Amino acid sequence: MALPRATILGCVGPDLTADERAFFRDADPLGFILFARNVDTPERTRRLVEELRSCVARADAPVLIDQEGGRVARLRPPHWRKAPPARLLGDLYARDPEKGLLATALNARLLAADVASIGCDVDCLPVLDIAFPETHAVIGDRAFAESPEPVAALGRAAAEGAMAEGVMPIVKHIPGHGRATVDSHLSLPTVSASRAELERTDFLPFRLLADLPWAMTGHLLFEAIDPSQAITVSAGGVKDVIRGFIGFDGLLLSDDLSMQALGGTLGARAARSIAAGCDIALHCNGKRDEMEQVVANTGPMTAAAGRRFDAGRKALGRARAPLGKAGLADAERQVASLLPAWG
Repeated sequence: MALPRATILGCVGPDLTADERAFFRDADPLGFILFARNVDTPERTRRLVEELRSCVARADAPVLIDQEGGRVARLRPPHWRKAPPARLLGDLYARDPEKGLLATALNARLLAADVASIGCDVDCLPVLDIAFPETHAVIGDRAFAESPEPVAALGRAAAEGAMAEGVMPIVKHIPGHGRATVDSHLSLPTVSASRAELERTDFLPFRLLADLPWAMTGHLLFEAIDPSQAITVSAGGVKDVIRGFIGFDGLLLSDDLSMQALGGTLGARAARSIAAGCDIALHCNGKRDEMEQVVANTGPMTAAAGRRFDAGRKALGRARAPLGKAGLADAERQVASLLPAWG
C-alpha cells in the first residue's frame, strides 16, 4: 500500500472549497493543520476536520493545531478554556517542583481534551526552547524556564499529559530556538554559541526527551553545526545533531516552510527539507500556489518515515488513559488552585 505524501498542509478558512477538496484528494498529504482562521464554533470546526480527513479517505489522517496556552492558542473562549503560558508553569515549578509538574500535566490534559473535542489528534506542544536573556519575544513566555533540566521535566509532564488524553504532542523547536534574537517568521536567526555550549544547554532538553514520538525543527542557523544552512535544510545538521547527538528517532517535521527564515522558492524549501532528513514538510498558510510547489517537490513518505509514524501511533495507544468529563472538571479545579493568580 502506497504511503501518503510527505507533507502536512493547511486550508484557507473555516469551510473547505470544492477546489480545496479536489486538490487535497489528488495531493494525498499525510495530514493537515488548523489555525485561528479555520476555527469558528465547535460544531463547524469539527465538521471541517471531518471534511479534511474525507479528502484523503483516511479516518486516522493526523490533524494538527497549535494549542500551547498563553498567546499561542487557536481555540479560545468562549467555546474553549483559557490556558496559562508555559512560563507561569515554570515559575510554579521553581517554587515547588511537585506542584509545577502536577499543574503542567493536568493543564496539558485539559489542552488535549479541547483539541480532541474538535477531532484534532496532534497538539504542537511542548516548547522545549530555553529562555535566555536575548531570547526573542516570538518565544518569550512560551519557554518554561532558563535552564535545561526544568524545561525537560516540565516538557515531559506536558507531553505525557497530552498523550494520556489521546493527543500526540510535538516537541519543538528541535534542536533549540532559545538563542534566536530575531523572529524566524521574518528572517533567519543565526546562533554563534559553541558546539560544547549548545550541547550543555539548548540541545539537552531534546536529548532528555528523545524518546517522544514527534518533533518539529526550528529554522535557525547554528554556526558551529552548519555555517551555511538552517538546520531544517542541513543534511549534516539533521544527521549529526538531531538524529545523532540528541538521538531522536521519531517523526521529524519541518517548521512551517512559509516562514521567511528559509530562502528560495517554496518548492525548493520543501525539497531541501526532505533531502536534509525531515520526514514531513509542513506548510501552513493554505495558499494554493505555495502548496502546489510543496506538493510537486515532496513524494510519498519514506519507509523510515512510515515506521516512525506507526511507532508513534502505537506509543500513543499505550499511553492513552483519558480522565473523562468528571476527571477533567477536577483537573481544571486543581489547576486553578495551583495557579490562583492566572485568569
